[in-house]
Amino acid sequence: MNADELRQLQAPLKGQYKTDPSAALITLKAAGELDADNVVCRVETGRALVEAGLHPATGGSGAFACSGNMLLDALVACAGVTLKAVATAIGFQLAGGKVFAEGDLDFRGTLGVDKEAPVGFREIRLHFQLDSTEPQERVDQLVKLTERYCVVFQTLARPARLSLRVDRAVP
Repeated sequence: MNADELRQLQAPLKGQYKTDPSAALITLKAAGELDADNVVCRVETGRALVEAGLHPATGGSGAFACSGNMLLDALVACAGVTLKAVATAIGFQLAGGKVFAEGDLDFRGTLGVDKEAPVGFREIRLHFQLDSTEPQERVDQLVKLTERYCVVFQTLARPARLSLRVDRAVP
């Protein structure tokens, strides 16, 4: 896909969202099913069923996906797609590349061993390796726009309001 094809694809959407801002507000959803016997939650991703379980550092066997890794996977996927879209839009010559994310966790918090230890990532680092001969100022522009428009990056950088609700199944 080139910049003109991307603009042509997005132009009607941008026009609609400018004239009707409410059309741009979409609720994305995810759902999981709890396993009756194991510490597992099955999540349908739209492409595959993922079984998430405990990380080995919390007693898991390693046979199931770790939700912390899935968060990093989501960041890599979103940042990679955003970078490709931005590169296409600005005519950035990109022959390929790789995206990496890594995050530091202290499992003492998750396991309740130390109430002072945080639950969750202390730090997350996103890293791109780009196959490009573009000058550094163009690389800087690409990175700045990728950071600005990556939904997962921005959500982690400026957390959304979060709520939790429990409904009980009625027999």
